[in-house]
Amino acid sequence: MSADFDAELETRLCRYAAIDSQSDIDSMATPSTPVQHDMLDLLVGELESIGAADITKTDYGTVIATIPGNAPGPVIGFLAHVDTAPQFNATGVKPRVIRGYNGGAISFPDDPSLVLSPEDFPYLAGKVGEDIVTASGTTLLGADDKAGVAIIMTAARHLLENPDLPRPTIRLAFTPDEEIGRGVDERLPKDLGVDFAYTFDGGDAGEVVYETFSADFCVVTVTGVSIHPGEATGKLVNAIHLAARIVDTLPQATMTPETTAEREGFIHAVDMKGSAAEMVVRFILRDFEREGLAAKGALVRQVCEAIAATEPRARIDVKITPQYRNMRYWLEDDMTPVDLARDACREMGVEPVETVIRGGTDGSRLTEMGVPCPNLFTGMQNVHGPLEYVSVQDMALATRLMLQIAERAARG
Repeated sequence: MSADFDAELETRLCRYAAIDSQSDIDSMATPSTPVQHDMLDLLVGELESIGAADITKTDYGTVIATIPGNAPGPVIGFLAHVDTAPQFNATGVKPRVIRGYNGGAISFPDDPSLVLSPEDFPYLAGKVGEDIVTASGTTLLGADDKAGVAIIMTAARHLLENPDLPRPTIRLAFTPDEEIGRGVDERLPKDLGVDFAYTFDGGDAGEVVYETFSADFCVVTVTGVSIHPGEATGKLVNAIHLAARIVDTLPQATMTPETTAEREGFIHAVDMKGSAAEMVVRFILRDFEREGLAAKGALVRQVCEAIAATEPRARIDVKITPQYRNMRYWLEDDMTPVDLARDACREMGVEPVETVIRGGTDGSRLTEMGVPCPNLFTGMQNVHGPLEYVSVQDMALATRLMLQIAERAARG
């Protein structure tokens, strides 16, 4: 069955990846960027062309559709997000396919200094003979999460063209702004109307994930005293210096993304903007446990208070906003969707991979809002940067998993 989907998945991914749909955390619009409508509107048209039912583009920028069921069972949702990460250039993506990967280092035509090597990225070593999709070197690829979009659309087309394949009612959703933590509108659970759901937004083949980070967003605003530098003696309070001291005082050797692994959380300075008069530093706080997350927020506040105490003429404000929580807190009380996906994997001859996500998904928010929603693999690797890649054959395996979940759910 896998080979039947390879060409379609490759075509879809390359078509979707070439569309700029990057989200923007500084925008308050929904979706945060107009370009996301290009992907959403394309999907509306494609869903219409394959015969999906109840196609809706909501006023909060989510496309929802139905694959009618032919058997009793739970109503199941499958979701993917259309936006790409704001951390790296996503304009002018030029997808390319390396057919029958030979196991060596992969170079990039638009940046000859860039190398994707199996020595540096061992997962690639297992993809010999498969078809690898990358970008050209100056952009990310956007397989996160356009691989998920391609998987769901390919499986949906297959189900709609084969109405006798057993399945309960299936609902599809394509969300914006997942990468900036705003992908799940409070109206989505009701509009989706499912018993449980899955996001296709994971990595290694076989992953069935029900544990993610818990996440907060932290904004530190440092207001100094601005004055002409020629008259600054004893008067100027430079906000840049104070902001730099805050970042430098936080535990860089033990609590940043580059120094932590597995179940260790972190404080990540993602952005610093401003001037000597005012600086804004933005952090993301991550931990697998609520207590650890709260402690990281308290640490940022403590450091800011200590720096503020050294310069009473300055003002340092800290604002912490919840983003999402570890889906495990709710899924561990009802593992039905997790067990269904695990069993479907095993029926395909794939042993489920037990892991945790050092990140989050739309499923984190949905689960917290009452819709159990574990995360499934797509094959995407090295996301949010120019070395991003995905195996077409991994995507085909994920497509089969979606179909297997539907069939197994229909069997009861």
